[in-house]
Amino acid sequence: MLELKNISKTFNSGTPDEKKALNHFNLSVKDGDFITIIGSNGAGKSTLFNMIAGTFLTDEGSIILDGKDITFMKEHLRSKKIGRLFQDPMLGTCPDLTIEENMALAYLQSKNRPLLSRLTKSDREEIRNRLALLDMGLEDRMSSPIGLLSGGQRQALTLLMATLAKPELLLLDEHTAALDPATADKVLELTKKIVEEDKITTLMITHNMKQALELGNRTLMMKDGRVVFDCEGEERKSYTVDDLLKKFRENSGEELDNDRIILSDYFFLK
Repeated sequence: MLELKNISKTFNSGTPDEKKALNHFNLSVKDGDFITIIGSNGAGKSTLFNMIAGTFLTDEGSIILDGKDITFMKEHLRSKKIGRLFQDPMLGTCPDLTIEENMALAYLQSKNRPLLSRLTKSDREEIRNRLALLDMGLEDRMSSPIGLLSGGQRQALTLLMATLAKPELLLLDEHTAALDPATADKVLELTKKIVEEDKITTLMITHNMKQALELGNRTLMMKDGRVVFDCEGEERKSYTVDDLLKKFRENSGEELDNDRIILSDYFFLK
């Protein structure tokens, strides 16, 4: 479904600040996979997503999505196939537009209709029904500006918009990290429901190792722009957070140095 072959990306090449963000990175993703990705700061996780989404072009290597080479495809063209959520809830929606207007943009794209098309009464009813799935009362606030919503409401709405057209691939870049625990749990449950029901192939970066093992069917650990550990199936089901930390140490030769990951798992989730 998704093939990343020998992907490399270096920033500030030839300067004292040179940083090799991805180092001959290879990954094969099967149709329907839900892969969680975890790693230290600077491991290359967000750069990986930027390569896939087309925000940056690769220095070398190729990206194949559903059998088509998209290595040099423009970002706006990839966005028709790839949905993406960011850590910042303020991204992904237009704050000066209403809930209905934001939803209309995603809805019309999902129907392959011009973005300036007028919504019919049935269109608005369908959008209202979709909003009701969030169980946040947003279907009764369709004329409210997006800027008035809480971070959790905006992130849930962005998730709904990103999956209206059922993307070939969904990229979740720590999309609950900026939310309070209760709201984060609600958005995660919504994520699981949408991904499972629509069978969307998904990659999710998370700082929470417990989530990394509980969500999806496969977990990757990254270090210095490469995969240092990859587990799935029955093997993955048997792992604990301590096992992941041990595997990271064994395969990378270092301790995991991301306090945010370690503290979230040992203090907030026990």
